[in-house]
Amino acid sequence: MKKIVALVLALALCLALAMTASAEGSVYYLNFKPEQDTQWQELAKLYTEKTGVTVNVVTAASGNYETTLMSEMEKSDCPTLFQVNGPVGLANWKDYCYDLKDSEIYKHLTSDAFALKDGDSVLGLAYVIETYGIITNKALLEKAGYKAEDINSFAKLKEVADDIQARKDELGVDGAFTSAGMDGSSDWRFKTHLANMPIYYEYKADGISSTEAIKGTYLDNYKAIWDLYITDSTCDPALLAAKTGDDARNEFLAGKAVFFQNGTWEWGNLSSMGAENLTMLPIYIGAEGEENQGLCTGTENFWCVNGLADQEDIDATLAFLEWVITSDEGRKSMSQDMGFVVPFDTFTGEYASSNALVAVDTAMTAAGKTPVSWNFTTMPSEEWKNGVGSALTAYAAGTGDWDGVVSAFVDGWATEYKLAH
Repeated sequence: MKKIVALVLALALCLALAMTASAEGSVYYLNFKPEQDTQWQELAKLYTEKTGVTVNVVTAASGNYETTLMSEMEKSDCPTLFQVNGPVGLANWKDYCYDLKDSEIYKHLTSDAFALKDGDSVLGLAYVIETYGIITNKALLEKAGYKAEDINSFAKLKEVADDIQARKDELGVDGAFTSAGMDGSSDWRFKTHLANMPIYYEYKADGISSTEAIKGTYLDNYKAIWDLYITDSTCDPALLAAKTGDDARNEFLAGKAVFFQNGTWEWGNLSSMGAENLTMLPIYIGAEGEENQGLCTGTENFWCVNGLADQEDIDATLAFLEWVITSDEGRKSMSQDMGFVVPFDTFTGEYASSNALVAVDTAMTAAGKTPVSWNFTTMPSEEWKNGVGSALTAYAAGTGDWDGVVSAFVDGWATEYKLAH
């Protein structure tokens, strides 16, 4: 009986694959995440082998997604699947977005909190929940005489980092922190992710979730953490303009720095160090109550299907996405190989994330720490981020002052918000 059932199932699968293979349409995914390019290429190849449907994955260079998307959308063979970073990004692209409210993939979303809506239309679905903070080499930290549990405030972080920096030759490191590179492959860590901290605390103090005019209440705190990053570092601050994301990662992998601001998406690159040697600290900036602060958890990664594509390509794209979140191969790739926390109800049991950095966030939240929300999705524009990044770079190099950063942050926000609205 079991053999008959197995034969029937096998025949049904073959028929389904044959029907899919004969279907028209293809998929073009413009991928946002360079660190997961290999896994997406493998999934695309596997899906094509199984179904005959062409899946083309193109990965935009780090920091250049928006400009790449604009360029690709002008072509006749444009992306059928792309991403936006939240409500601000959606505002630029909502006319291109297919309504996903009746799609199978939307039915699997664990919460509407992970959907981007425009009225009753569902225009984007989050595909990964991520966390960032200060990734820490526990072995090196303990060699210096400290434990991660010792650090629960900016004052303590600075004390530890300053001591490591002063003893770097003795400890065999080049600095407490990896280089805070301001090359396009790395500057988003500071003009976006680090800049989230003063925005988060201002929003929290004012009881708001967005604003047309940021006040800059916590910019002195932003200065304090930035100063720490660029002085207790593996390199001279004047060199940061040319330092890349790869530079920072490689410094950390080589044990040349104890601290590395980044997120759970780095797990695949860092897992060779061993889960037992890695943890993540909150980004402390000296704000009141920060001892109860957790890691920065949220998403800016929302899948959107190009509603202006041919219908057969839309259908092919929806079928591909459904396969990714329901098949064993797709779920393994996203949860284990990419290390994602995926907000679809199909990712349970063995397909829950195996990312050790995710486990740190889970433990902190369970201990009562309050996660820091991702408020950078309310930043008024990419141009605003670029202005802040340029000002931070000039300040680090000594060719600009902190007033320039404040102006880019506050005045630039008001200007860019008005242009966007």
